[in-house]
Amino acid sequence: MAKYEPRTKPTDVSPARFIDAIEDETLRKDSRAIVALMKSVTGESPKMWGPTIVGFGTYHYKYASGHEGDAPIAGFSPRRPKLVVYITPDFPRYEALMAKLGKYTSGKVCVYIKSLKDIDMKVLEEMVTGSVAYMKKMYPPSGR
Repeated sequence: MAKYEPRTKPTDVSPARFIDAIEDETLRKDSRAIVALMKSVTGESPKMWGPTIVGFGTYHYKYASGHEGDAPIAGFSPRRPKLVVYITPDFPRYEALMAKLGKYTSGKVCVYIKSLKDIDMKVLEEMVTGSVAYMKKMYPPSGR
């Protein structure tokens, strides 16, 4: 069986240039605000993962199936028509914070936000903080 090769991996593309190239002014401004928030929470600089994900930090996962890889510990993608913020739903207080976040839609690990003016940024910061703490606990650095 062929070894799995992840499609989403770090690139050398500049996150600042990627964001500067966003045509929609609101999405560009919101992306810069999310970069500042995630940089503050993680203490990490942004890095492009694949062509559209801005990630912060990294963790290594390995499933019982043997599938393993690396992923950003926090991240987002400025997609149209909504900004996608990646947050694990497994941390304590997730549901309570989602109830206070504001106007959004969500998927399994995605929070879709049309504009940051529609949400409470303090709540989003708490969510990113909770998600990052949970991921660090579940996937501690292994010194690989």
